[in-house]
Amino acid sequence: MLLAMKATIEFDFFLSPSARGFPRSIDEGDTVGVFHSLGGCVPVIRVIALTLGLVILFMSGCGSSSTSSTSTGKKSAKSSTDTPTAGSPVAIQLNWYPESEHGGVFQAEADGGYQAAGLKVDIRPGGRSAPVAQELALGRVQFGFANADDVVVYRRQGLDVVAVLAAMQDNPRCILVQEKSGAESLNDLAGLTLQCQAGRPYLEFMRSKGLLDKVKEVPYFGSVAPLVADPEIAIQGYSCAEPLLAEQEGVKVRVMMVSKLGWNPYSSVLITTGKLIKEQPELVGAFVKATQAGWESYLKDPTKGNADILAANDHGMTADVLKYGSEQMRILAMPPGDQSKVFGRMSLKRWIGLVEQMDALDPSQAKVVKPEDCFTDKFLE
Repeated sequence: MLLAMKATIEFDFFLSPSARGFPRSIDEGDTVGVFHSLGGCVPVIRVIALTLGLVILFMSGCGSSSTSSTSTGKKSAKSSTDTPTAGSPVAIQLNWYPESEHGGVFQAEADGGYQAAGLKVDIRPGGRSAPVAQELALGRVQFGFANADDVVVYRRQGLDVVAVLAAMQDNPRCILVQEKSGAESLNDLAGLTLQCQAGRPYLEFMRSKGLLDKVKEVPYFGSVAPLVADPEIAIQGYSCAEPLLAEQEGVKVRVMMVSKLGWNPYSSVLITTGKLIKEQPELVGAFVKATQAGWESYLKDPTKGNADILAANDHGMTADVLKYGSEQMRILAMPPGDQSKVFGRMSLKRWIGLVEQMDALDPSQAKVVKPEDCFTDKFLE
């Protein structure tokens, strides 16, 4: 009965957006948007905590010695999962289907970097509703992928998520249009239909600039097909994948980078929890350093990593797209003028700027998140 109660709680409160009738999300930030529409994540977490508290109280009061022994065994197993030691299995949740934006972890696995660090890593593919933050909060994974703005959103919702490495210094978010659409820049979207995921912070930033006035916004389902079929359609995308996918369908596209507007959060960010950093710093350090080395290797020669990505992605990925993506990743990870000598390093200045931008977009959340709590560089070298 207790297991059934636990399963019901997790199913009800961490149900995917699509299962609730919402458009399926392209990354984890969209799931948080759904939580807003359901009344926010904080009350949900409170309900879960209260219910699980009652379950624990019920378990402690169970009478028979055999039941107590079983309960103790289950509790010990859970503690082992929550605080893994070096050499224990480690899981990382991707925020999308395996692509070049995740190249560092696949390279670290393929070239033996994780194994050399004493880690047995389980790379879990994501998708349109990848529950990265929920999996971290529930202790089912120890690490995940996100964007820097997602980290701010998660922390606003009371989740102790911390960024430990940022692979992309420049954000790959872009809007794609057909060349014959007539749109030359992001100032020319009026009259078009934009396929996008509602609630994403970059959209609110564009809206604040008046760039979405007279633009019809509809759900995006992760395909370039509508763009290919109709020049009146614009889609959101990543510059390291969707442009080539569209051109492979015979359509010339124009790539309009959102970062040029001044919205440029770190991307392909490796995240974990403050709890794991506090309780298992050696494990976090080993994983971060091996992943950092994996990224540096991938950007030099992505052959091994791309082979594993291609094997793990059964959603239309091709070797040509991965080759293109890894080339774009070099530019995004090491942009011209970048003075950082440590791969993946983040600066407090940029986190302050991002939090200030997001606070301006939603004044009701101003000062909820402290920029210095969003990240740590202490595991990078």
